[in-house]
Amino acid sequence: MITYTAKYIKIESGYMGQLIEWPEVLTEGADLDECRAMLRDALQEMFTAYVQLGKEIPLGNALIEQLPIEMKHVGQTA
Repeated sequence: MITYTAKYIKIESGYMGQLIEWPEVLTEGADLDECRAMLRDALQEMFTAYVQLGKEIPLGNALIEQLPIEMKHVGQTA
């Protein structure tokens, strides 16, 4: 089993979902649950297409880390 890392972004029409390790796997849904389901479906379809085409499947298991920054320093120069 391979594990992929999903990124969800709130957009005007709902949510956009994308895989970090496989950016071509991208979809949208009206809410987060729908987006998750559609992203799983898109992953399965992309996986099947890559296998049929003999293309290399991207590896999963990315490590995602949030890096905080103080906003008062953003955009300031020394």
